[in-house]
Amino acid sequence: MTNNIITLTPTGIDDLNTLFQFQLDKEATYLAAFMATDSTDKTAYIERYIKYLTDPTINNQTIKLNGNIVGSVAKFMMKDEAEITYWIDKKFWGKGIATSALKIFLNIEIVRPIYARAAFDNFGSQRVLTKCGFIQIGKDKGFANARQAEIEEYIYKLNS
Repeated sequence: MTNNIITLTPTGIDDLNTLFQFQLDKEATYLAAFMATDSTDKTAYIERYIKYLTDPTINNQTIKLNGNIVGSVAKFMMKDEAEITYWIDKKFWGKGIATSALKIFLNIEIVRPIYARAAFDNFGSQRVLTKCGFIQIGKDKGFANARQAEIEEYIYKLNS
């Protein structure tokens, strides 16, 4: 990724239309697995994320490559534990963008421990997490709306 500049900016309302389009990709949705039940409903997506943007417990950042939106990363609270999530436009998979963006994010978001989850077969996301220092600490099962089935997911933790 020579000469490419990855930056994070606080997610704004203007970013939501682009971010919504990224999560409509069927392969990406399948790998993410754990989606909202209404993930293809743009109005519901925008309404949900506008609430997230004003929630002080959520740190939403838009990932930009050379000034163009290519994804998002966020910290949110789940059962009193900090957890991260990220999404990269499929056109940019395999270029190190997710790893670079997550490393930048983890310097901004200093809450520790912080957790992450990845579907058992989302090898790309699992690699990103381990490259960023996360360690797999367990497994869980849950209903994956994108697959309409219960699947296994791996739980990761970063302590420092």
